[in-house]
Amino acid sequence: MTGDVEKRWSDPTTFRRAGWYAGAVVGAALAAMAITLIATDADRRDCADTRPVTCTEVGHSIVMFVPTGILLLGGLGGLGAFVNAYRAWRSGGTWPIWHGAGWILLTFMLIYLGLSARVVAP
Repeated sequence: MTGDVEKRWSDPTTFRRAGWYAGAVVGAALAAMAITLIATDADRRDCADTRPVTCTEVGHSIVMFVPTGILLLGGLGGLGAFVNAYRAWRSGGTWPIWHGAGWILLTFMLIYLGLSARVVAP
C-alpha cells in the first residue's frame, strides 16, 4: 500500500511558495495583456467604430493567445505547478498544495480564454 491517502495541507512554506508561483504566473499574464492593450491603444482612434479593444488582427491574436499561453505553461508546462506537485509527491512532500495551484491556474486560463474570445469574435 502507498501512503497517498494522507493529504497534508499544513505546510506553510510550501503553501507560500505555491501561492507566490501562482501569483507570478497570473501577474505575468495580466502584464502581457496590459502591454498589448497599451501598444494597440494608439490605433484605437482610427477604428473606434469597428472593434472596442484592439484594431489590428495581430493585436487580437496577442490579446487572446499570449496570456492564455502564459497561464497554460504556468499550470501545465515544463516548469508548471503540476510538475512541482509530481516532484513533491515523489519526494514524499506536501503535493496537494501544488496540485491545487495547478488547477487554479488551469481554471484562470480557461476563464481568460473564454473572455478573450469576445475580442476575436465580430
